[in-house]
Amino acid sequence: MPTINTMELEGISEKSWGEAAREALREAARTIRHISKLEVLGTSTEVEDNQVVRYRTQIRLYFEVESDR
Repeated sequence: MPTINTMELEGISEKSWGEAAREALREAARTIRHISKLEVLGTSTEVEDNQVVRYRTQIRLYFEVESDR
């Protein structure tokens, strides 16, 4: 039976909340293997001069812990 670990991250995009989540996943996937689930924890935006300039998405990733054999 595998052991699952989690990690919380925040992605940032100038396009959308979805793109911010994908950016966080892309960065995590560079060093973490066996990612099996992405959960969106929350979203927010940065505003400048009454305009949305950046989208932020907080996520939790689930991934399998590799065991030494």
